[in-house]
Amino acid sequence: MRAAFDAAVDRHGPTVLRVCRAVLGPGPDADDAWSETFLSALRAWPRLPDDTDVEAWLVRVAHRRAVDVVRRSVREAAPSGAADDVAVLDARTPRPGGARGATGVDDDEVGDPRVWDAVAALPTRQRICVAYRYLGGLRYAEIAGLAGGTEAAARRAAADGIARLRTTLGPHGHLGPHRPTEEMS
Repeated sequence: MRAAFDAAVDRHGPTVLRVCRAVLGPGPDADDAWSETFLSALRAWPRLPDDTDVEAWLVRVAHRRAVDVVRRSVREAAPSGAADDVAVLDARTPRPGGARGATGVDDDEVGDPRVWDAVAALPTRQRICVAYRYLGGLRYAEIAGLAGGTEAAARRAAADGIARLRTTLGPHGHLGPHRPTEEMS
C-alpha cells in the first residue's frame, strides 16, 4: 500500500502543486495545501476503490485543502458547498508578482512568473476552471461539481480564461505540459 501511495505522490505531486499554485498563488499557502492534500490522501488511501482516477481525485482533494487554507487565513468560518467554496477562494485572490521572492519557492520549478501573474489576475471562477481543466486534467462535469454551476458554465469560464490568458501572454503563452484531450470533455 505504501509503495503505491509513494508512486502516486511521485507521479501526481507536480500536477497537484501546479493546481494549488494556480488557485492560491505561488508561495507557502500553495505548499501548505499541497502537503495537506497528500496527508488527507494518505489517510483515505486504504479505502480508495481500485478503479479511481487518482489524479482527478487528488485534484478534488487539493481543491478542498485550498479552500481550507483560505478559510484559515481569513479566520472566519464559511459554509461548505461548491458555490461557497468559490466565494471563499474569491476572498483571497492570488496577488500578482509571481513566485520570485516567495519563501520556499524555486523559480525554476514554478516557471515563467508572467504566466502565474496572468493566471492570478483571472477572475476566480475562470482561474479555478482553467487550473482544474488544464493543470489538473479534470472533466468539465467534475469542475462544475467543485466550482458550482453547470458543465456548460465551467466550459465557458475555462474558455474565457484561456482567451484572456492568450490576450495577456500573446500567442506563445504557455500553461504547462498537461493539456487535456477532446475525449476528456
